Amino acid sequence: MAIKSYRDLDVYKRSRQLLLPVYQLAEKLPQDERFDLRDQMRRAAKSVIDNIVEGYSHKDTPIKAKSFWRISMGSANEMVEHLEQTVLLNYASQELVKSMTEEYTVVAKQLYTLIKNWKKL
Repeated sequence: MAIKSYRDLDVYKRSRQLLLPVYQLAEKLPQDERFDLRDQMRRAAKSVIDNIVEGYSHKDTPIKAKSFWRISMGSANEMVEHLEQTVLLNYASQELVKSMTEEYTVVAKQLYTLIKNWKKL
């Protein structure tokens, strides 16, 4: 399938599907995490998506596109860490965050592949 929009990228679709579960988990965090872990998780989850979109908007300039996708990959890795912290701090069970952690790991790998293989259209 030809890529005609950022919406055609599997990595975009996958990361977008993670947004609601992240927000739902973030809302369950204790009140004292309101301006710390909760906000960090919400910003990082959105950053993954936003930087995929921004990178694609520079698809004809691979260096610029890849720069945004690297930021997105960093945010995906950051989300893995945030999710692991929720378990470490006993805010969530391993079972609850396992699938999200696995999905963000896949997102980071997909972004790495996209960065490695993207050519000027």
